[in-house]
Amino acid sequence: MRVATRGSALARAQAELAIAALRSSGVGELTEVVVATTGDRYPEVPLDRLEGQGWFAAELERALLDGRAEIAVHSAKDLPTSVASGLVVAAHLKRADPRDAAVTRDGRPLAELAQGARVGTSSLRRQALVHELAPHVQTVPVRGNVDTRLRKLDAGDVDALVVACAGLDRLGLGGRAERLDPEVFVPAPAQGVIALEAVSGSPSAIRCAAIEDPEAAATTAAERAVLAGLGGGCLLPLGAWARVDHGRLRLVAALAGEDGVRRVEVSGHPAAPAELGARAVEQLR
Repeated sequence: MRVATRGSALARAQAELAIAALRSSGVGELTEVVVATTGDRYPEVPLDRLEGQGWFAAELERALLDGRAEIAVHSAKDLPTSVASGLVVAAHLKRADPRDAAVTRDGRPLAELAQGARVGTSSLRRQALVHELAPHVQTVPVRGNVDTRLRKLDAGDVDALVVACAGLDRLGLGGRAERLDPEVFVPAPAQGVIALEAVSGSPSAIRCAAIEDPEAAATTAAERAVLAGLGGGCLLPLGAWARVDHGRLRLVAALAGEDGVRRVEVSGHPAAPAELGARAVEQLR
């Protein structure tokens, strides 16, 4: 099987995790196919200025549809709310740390940065949550792969970054992270989850389904149901974090707006994640 992946160090690391999981389930030869996405080709252009949607997923989906690959590996948070016709998200791997991380040049916590310190992030969600946690700092847009952003931090372009813990951990850089409370600094929907996509009903989809992690699938479904219910994509300033706690699926969602950040918390049965997400949408509205 050919496995389509983006070319960044983090994407390749995630593809290796997917390949290892497939091999452990008995799949034989697997090879990587590196695909450049729109988001990769224009790393300095703000996402809201790029045309269309699925800037980190559409080209990977096209590789499946035109037969260049049998499986595509995604960061689940980068997937659009609806995948391309004829395709299916066939598996979610065990979730890594879903939290956001603050990485500062001098090691100080985010809340203790100096007045006017520059915190790099292009995410509207992270910008709103940074200003809530540390109103004395300023946020500045920073795009690029994790390693690119870290180089900008070390070069002094910014005083701090907010990035996903999972990305740092998968690159072996988690020791630099201040891991932020997900109840307060609510992560992006599906953050930390690797999703495998394939042609619906294909042998590769069936093989992927054998490595599905049920808890990752349930939490991702609940979080993405909030995103879909609000009619948003990755530009919506929304956080949603679900976890299984004592047999119940608990979901915290946070939506940033002109009146600040609104938060809701709901719980329900793990077998009905979409219903739980819909309840959170009702309360947010």
